[in-house]
Amino acid sequence: MMKVSVLASGSEGNSTYVETLRHKILIDLGMNVKYIKEKLQELEVMPEDIDIILITHVHNDHIAALDKFIKKYQPTVCLSQKMFMEIPAIKDYEHIIIYDDQIVFDNLTVEIFKTSHDTSDSRGFVLTSDGSSLVYVTDTGYLNQRHFPKLKNKNMYIFESNHDVDMLMNGKYPPWLKKRVVGDKGHLSNKDSSLYLSKLIGDKTKKIILAHLSKENNSEEEALKTIKEVFNEYDITFDNIECARQKEKTEEVII
Repeated sequence: MMKVSVLASGSEGNSTYVETLRHKILIDLGMNVKYIKEKLQELEVMPEDIDIILITHVHNDHIAALDKFIKKYQPTVCLSQKMFMEIPAIKDYEHIIIYDDQIVFDNLTVEIFKTSHDTSDSRGFVLTSDGSSLVYVTDTGYLNQRHFPKLKNKNMYIFESNHDVDMLMNGKYPPWLKKRVVGDKGHLSNKDSSLYLSKLIGDKTKKIILAHLSKENNSEEEALKTIKEVFNEYDITFDNIECARQKEKTEEVII
C-alpha cells in the first residue's frame, strides 16, 4: 500500500508526500517549512515523521525549504553527487545518501533515472513498495525511451504537463525564455506529456496527476483536454486524471 498527495506543484514551489507501511517520504521541498508543515498536518502527518527526502534537482522551487527542514527534523536526504556538491548548506549534514540508479529501504525500492533539465543533474523516480508503484517525472525537456521499460504500467503517475505550446509562443515571455521552455532541457508540453503517458500507462494504472502546470502558459482545462484528445487518438480509455495546483494539496490517493 502507498498513500500519495501532491502538496504543491508549479513554478513557485514543488513538494509531494508519499507514505508506505514503513516510511514517510517527501519528494522535493520547494515551498517554505510553514506551508509544508501545514499541508502535512492536513494529512494527519507530523513533519518530524518524515524520514526520507528525495531530491529531483537543485532549482530553488524544489529545494527552498531543505536547509531549514533538515536542521529541525533530521530526515535522510537522498540526492546525486552533483546535487550534493551544489548545496553548501548540507555539506556537513550527517544523514545523506548519494544515489545513482537505485536505493533500497527495506520494503521500499526507489529506481532513479536521468531527466533533461537546465541544471547540472536532474532525476525522476519510480517508487515501489509492497506491490504498489508510483512514477514521478517533472522538470524535463524530454524522456529518453530507454527508460520506458522501468516506467511502464505502474499504479500511479505524477507527470509534468507544463505548457500549451500555442499559449507559450503567443504569450508574453521573451524569446529566449520561450526557447528555454520548449527546448530539450526545459519542460514537457501538454502534448508531449500526453504522448508519453499514452505509451506508459497500462491495466495496473489507477491514477494520473498532471504536475508543474505553468501559471502563464497553461490551464487545467487545456492540460486535461489535451490528454483526453491524445488518449482518444490511441483508443485509451482512462479518465482518473487531475491537475496538481500551486497552493492546494491534492486529495490523498491510496494505491
